Amino acid sequence: MTAKTLLRRDAIAVIDYRCSAAPGDAPFVEVHPAFSVSYVRKGSFGCRSRGRSFELVAGSILVGHPGDEYMCTHDHVCGDECLSFQLSPALVEAMGERADSWRSGAAPPLPELMVLGELAQTAAEGRSDVGLDEVGLLLAARFLEIVSGHKRHAPAAQARDRRRAVDAALWIDARAHEPIDLAGAAGEAGLSPFHFLRLFTRVLGVTPHQYLVRSRLRRAARLLAEGDRPVTDIAYDVGFGDLSNFVRTFHRAARASPRDFRRWAKGNRKILQERGAPLSLG
Repeated sequence: MTAKTLLRRDAIAVIDYRCSAAPGDAPFVEVHPAFSVSYVRKGSFGCRSRGRSFELVAGSILVGHPGDEYMCTHDHVCGDECLSFQLSPALVEAMGERADSWRSGAAPPLPELMVLGELAQTAAEGRSDVGLDEVGLLLAARFLEIVSGHKRHAPAAQARDRRRAVDAALWIDARAHEPIDLAGAAGEAGLSPFHFLRLFTRVLGVTPHQYLVRSRLRRAARLLAEGDRPVTDIAYDVGFGDLSNFVRTFHRAARASPRDFRRWAKGNRKILQERGAPLSLG
């Protein structure tokens, strides 16, 4: 078993697990370290927990409660891969469901969870503007709705809530060049990460991380259009910590590379016509 930590915050950690166990390998007892939902993206394994047995395949969810023992078996295939979201007790309390919801052991491949699991994998690979911590909270919240049978109906945002969301957006935009995470923005708003994510998304129609990325893209587009600074300098100055991530994200938004976008902004229409005219108005 290999474990790679993709994200670690006070409220949530995201870990990529890859197991190479095969039929015939002796199972052993393990202990869940935290409240967790782990999306099985590949392979299969069995799980025995609290007197129950489960068979998990791609799309299933392994559910963990801190301190609970479990045992994984590999009687049918070799290996599996999981994307695990581990939540703090404070975050679980803010989400508001009873503790026994976290002792269900596993959830089958349900479409409502599978689409979020795949979105999470896309975010983990840097191919989505949604934050990995954000989609982890969305996955956990949707799981709780399903296992508890309690549909969450968010109340209409009041004037105070709208002001809080707008103030948060202004705060994010002013600091978009700095490292900002969900917990930090939530703390500035005086809310838990879970409630902040719900409020911000409900009022503004995008998640906080999506807004952060788009603020950075807006600044980058302006700098590309206005001057001749190196693309690498612009990427780091607007807040992207990785050049390849900036190029990939910018291309997804503009349908053109940063360099081609600059050429188009300088009046070179031919270059984009040769690329399929992604920014053409015709």
